[in-house]
Amino acid sequence: MSKLDSEEKEILEAFEKGELKRAKNVTQEIKQHKAVAEATFKKDTRINIRISSRDLRSLQVRALKEGIPYQTLVSSVLHKFVDGQLVDKSANK
Repeated sequence: MSKLDSEEKEILEAFEKGELKRAKNVTQEIKQHKAVAEATFKKDTRINIRISSRDLRSLQVRALKEGIPYQTLVSSVLHKFVDGQLVDKSANK
């Protein structure tokens, strides 16, 4: 099992103690969360960028190893970067 942060530990402990309560309108809550998730991951905009053919080949090889299309890999990397999950190490020097 992966390491849990303090908030996740708190939720797990509450679950194990039976302290969690079901939402009053669970069906509506689920609908709302699904709508937010769909809107978050909807790919509705197209971009064009110029990169070196060497970088493109490297992306394609990496995507092949991951078993995903290279455009999906690029999109994932960009999403993680803007979400703060990837950090530019050269910016911290």
